[in-house]
Amino acid sequence: MTAGPACAVKTTCPYCGVGCGVLATLEEGGAVTIKGDPDHPASLGRLCSKGSALGETVDLDGRLLVPEIGGRRASWDEALDLVASRFSQAIAEHGPDSVAFYVSGQILTEDYYVANKLMKGFIGSANIDTNSRLCMASSVAGHRRAFGSDTVPGTYEDLELADLVVLTGSNLAWCHPVLYQRIAAAKAARPEMKVVLIDPRRTMTADLADLHLAIAPDGDVSLFLGLLAHLADNGFVDEAYVKAHTSGFDQALEIARAQDLTGLAAQTGLDATQLQQFYALWAGSEKVVTVYSQGVNQSRSGTDKVNAIINCHLATGRIGKPGMGPFSVTGQPNAMGGREVGGLANMLAAHMEIENPVHRDRVQRFWGSPVIADNAGLKAVDLFQAVADGKIKALWIMATNPVDSMPDAGAVEAALEACPFVVVSDIMAETDTIRHAHVKLPSLGWGEKDGTVTNSERRISRQRAFLAAPGEAKADWWQMAEVGKRMGYANAFDFANAASIMREYAAQTAFENDGTRDLDLGAIADIDDAAYEALAPFQWPRPADDLSLTTDKRFFANGGFFTPDRLARFVAVAPSGQSATTAHHRFTLNTGRIRDHWHTMTRTAKSARLSAHIAEPFAEIHPGDAKVLGIGEADLVRVGSERGEIVVRALITDRQQRGNIFVPMHWTDQWASGARVDRLVAPDVDPVSGQPALKNTAVDLARFEAHHYGFVVCRNKPVLEAAAYWALARSVGGWRAEFALEEGRDAVQSFICAALGIDAATPLLSFSDPTNGVTRHAAFDGTSLIGAVFVSRQPVTVSRSWAADQLEQDYANLSSRWRIIAGRPANDMPDKGAIVCACMNVGVNDIIGAIRSGCGSVDAVSRATSAGTNCGSCKAEIKVILDEHQIIAAE
Repeated sequence: MTAGPACAVKTTCPYCGVGCGVLATLEEGGAVTIKGDPDHPASLGRLCSKGSALGETVDLDGRLLVPEIGGRRASWDEALDLVASRFSQAIAEHGPDSVAFYVSGQILTEDYYVANKLMKGFIGSANIDTNSRLCMASSVAGHRRAFGSDTVPGTYEDLELADLVVLTGSNLAWCHPVLYQRIAAAKAARPEMKVVLIDPRRTMTADLADLHLAIAPDGDVSLFLGLLAHLADNGFVDEAYVKAHTSGFDQALEIARAQDLTGLAAQTGLDATQLQQFYALWAGSEKVVTVYSQGVNQSRSGTDKVNAIINCHLATGRIGKPGMGPFSVTGQPNAMGGREVGGLANMLAAHMEIENPVHRDRVQRFWGSPVIADNAGLKAVDLFQAVADGKIKALWIMATNPVDSMPDAGAVEAALEACPFVVVSDIMAETDTIRHAHVKLPSLGWGEKDGTVTNSERRISRQRAFLAAPGEAKADWWQMAEVGKRMGYANAFDFANAASIMREYAAQTAFENDGTRDLDLGAIADIDDAAYEALAPFQWPRPADDLSLTTDKRFFANGGFFTPDRLARFVAVAPSGQSATTAHHRFTLNTGRIRDHWHTMTRTAKSARLSAHIAEPFAEIHPGDAKVLGIGEADLVRVGSERGEIVVRALITDRQQRGNIFVPMHWTDQWASGARVDRLVAPDVDPVSGQPALKNTAVDLARFEAHHYGFVVCRNKPVLEAAAYWALARSVGGWRAEFALEEGRDAVQSFICAALGIDAATPLLSFSDPTNGVTRHAAFDGTSLIGAVFVSRQPVTVSRSWAADQLEQDYANLSSRWRIIAGRPANDMPDKGAIVCACMNVGVNDIIGAIRSGCGSVDAVSRATSAGTNCGSCKAEIKVILDEHQIIAAE
């Protein structure tokens, strides 16, 4: 549907797994206004900076709007006929395992369901995996080992009810900001509530924590083994719960007791005092929630980490009760929905098991399918290796960018280049992955597509369309259903709309269930289209006899696990922490997200304000390491592994540990010259889950020697290919970019015209200081700035945010143009400085000004500047600025 002017549509944010409610309004003239939905139980009206900027990302710039075959426009019939033909041919000649789907937590549950049904029930292979393999597969595996099912026991409310919240491997302030704000609000209301952060980095989340444990990479298993032993040795085990509802406790405890405090300190990198403080706090707090995310999951021992955490909750009976339990927070908006419908290569639909013949028979009978996959398919890393080996002849990639996000990403790209037939369904015409597609299929984006997603607390919410489908773009489920029809399965894929898919999926969850499986949506198996359209957010399970869809539910407070004997299993896990460093690669690389960008930036890079906070890729480096290597603030650095190297900006900070660096995973070849960090990561995986180890890679680090450094702002997209290094970002009114040149003055002169998109005859306002290698140039068109280039032998000292703002200023006054050359405003003009609050466009200088005027707290700064008054994810950074300037004032 398309909403009329000023009609607010309730929908769900397409970013992280929090699943925030959004009110989207299509205004007259086409602008989209975004607000938080106060009625959505996950977010209660809150949105983070990314969610708040959604209206800035729904334009058609760069969109793929028509099907293409070999780079030429094609009709849908021609494209889909070719896809069906090539897949059918590969199956006929090489068997069903010669084809594969690689899907995404960005697609909707209805899309996922159709893809899984087509691959496992009609093609007859389980070669369908998802980029969610990269974010939460170890959590799934840990749940299944302990509970017998992939069940998240608790709810978000537990985070607010807990006496102690342990955040391990989770930078909640930046990666799940709305949950962070819920915890912060609860802690403000109950100051006795405690928060512990377990993370090698002192992230912005640490500013909420009462205790930060800067654990050694992959030291988590040992930490929680020590906790289990402490609980048992000091009388904190709930003997009645363990006896009535679990098995395997003695074996797990025996291994946990094998290490003394000295051994634990060596494994975790923590001293004995820190360990004892954490263990006493955990043991002495009745209501404990342990929240974990990518820092736990993305590891060679990720599944063992998950089970080490779960073991402690099972031992104390702190599970499934208000304010208690292990809690996995997912990275993507529909990672959970994909798990539910069998989007992983080792699962069947509706949480049934591919290795279970009874489950296989049940799924096949429900679908009436000619075949059913009878063993697990290829997980993501193995899938792309099979493509490289020539075993996969036809591959369909949907809504994801594996050339950037997979480990050993260079090898993934080479595999796609060699694959006989690659199909990519996406919303964007240019990504690092789609450039290798033989067939490109235009998909609907957020705001255009219609269906459901499931968040980290098992809450199903609607994503509703409020924009018309652009060009010839179609829903992902429709594309797959049409291919299924063309492969001879017309009846099985004759879906009228997303509601009809949901009805079938919900019916499958209830089919022969009778309480034997956790996932049951029988209550909505018969909803009509109107009821589906109006569906309010609800949490599963909802069996047919539970029609309220209102009461939230927890699992396992009184047992009732989904193992054959209905007992939870303690999993005996062994310490596994080890350094990946070598004599040649002396640093440990950790990868992850930043506050204002998402995955490979196909959406967030469209928003100028989301790039205002951090506009280029960087490496966090400890000051001690930087000094030894001769790396200065804002230098460029090479980060290299045995697989290649990248060049990024140095960010020198004591929030990083010695010997460790952090590089964000967002930048692609579309936005930087060489910053695809996952090219450096080995394709090592957890042996149980198949999840890649993206947090512990051995690398080396060195200063990048540039002849000149530069910064450019311009109205039109700059041409930067001649630079040895460049990083591009949107700005209000145009573009901004950092660059570096390896050659001398002649290279600078030729680069300027190319960067600004002007010819040599265009007049330039210029300044040159040959002694220091400084040159500055600006070009004007009438009263408007075309662009400005600032070049220096050292990293350029220019007020970036101010310079970018000048693209929208009037320069009729000729004398005012020299301000551009100066690179800063006049003394009587405002300069925000680097943007801290993307939501409210508040810079560091605004915040410093408020502090100097007497604001002595974060709340006071927020009242004075509006910074932190929307999503609040910048409050930790405001506190850092406040603390620094209060120290300066005290001196």
